[in-house]
Amino acid sequence: MNTPDNQKRIQELMDRLAEDPPQVLLLEGGTVDEREAMALYWAARLNCKHAGSACGQCPVCIQVQDRVLTDLKILDGREAKIKIDEVRELKPLFGQPPRGDGWRVVLFNEAQELTQQAANALLKSLEEPSRGTVFLLLTPQREWLLPTLVSRSWVLTLAWPDEPHISVDTREWQTALMTFWRTGKGWFKRTSTKGAVDKDIAMGLVLACQHEIVRTLTGASNTDMSTGFAKIRPAALKRIDLALAHAQDTLSLPTPVNPALVLDWLATRVYGIIREK
Repeated sequence: MNTPDNQKRIQELMDRLAEDPPQVLLLEGGTVDEREAMALYWAARLNCKHAGSACGQCPVCIQVQDRVLTDLKILDGREAKIKIDEVRELKPLFGQPPRGDGWRVVLFNEAQELTQQAANALLKSLEEPSRGTVFLLLTPQREWLLPTLVSRSWVLTLAWPDEPHISVDTREWQTALMTFWRTGKGWFKRTSTKGAVDKDIAMGLVLACQHEIVRTLTGASNTDMSTGFAKIRPAALKRIDLALAHAQDTLSLPTPVNPALVLDWLATRVYGIIREK
């Protein structure tokens, strides 16, 4: 399986936990992609017949990587809220044994996007545990979930992302972005200049902003941006984090995208979030 190098410790813990899986496993920390990679490893580990770890090569492991394993159910909060109807639709499965010889894994990607009603429906399902079904919650930080969900979970904290190298150009773009978020001025004149933005500049800016979110979450708010993020209420901060992840995903698409338009969307999206009451 494709486990990120800096998360090998988590893989080893998962291999040990697989002998007696907890009903709910919560993965926090790391990046969006790293959390998902470790979640897929967990699903494969619980269903692969290879002793000791997931082999990554058998039909089960391949189906997990392709997200098509019958006993893997994914509710994804990366682009929209996870609603109560989505949780209710899965409930009939919880009373049934898995289709295969392993475990049914119900994965909530970016679980902080569960609506209040959906989170309560999930809690009710957890009060009626079904044999052969386990749940997996992914989130940047456990504090973004209902405390009652966290209390029912076995929490594993992934290694936080390494601090990226930030160029002088990226810092200038960060300053311009922060100025726009504070004043609503100056940004579009900068991005509309022909040739001012390329994909590398845009991706560097997004990654730098994501690291500032990490600084804020870990209490290391010692830069202008992370200090500003620290003043934002948690519900708004998690939406900013999702906006950054969406911008990163868009810039990573194999089809060409206009990086200036991606940054304009990000700037206005975060500007709106900060000013919402």
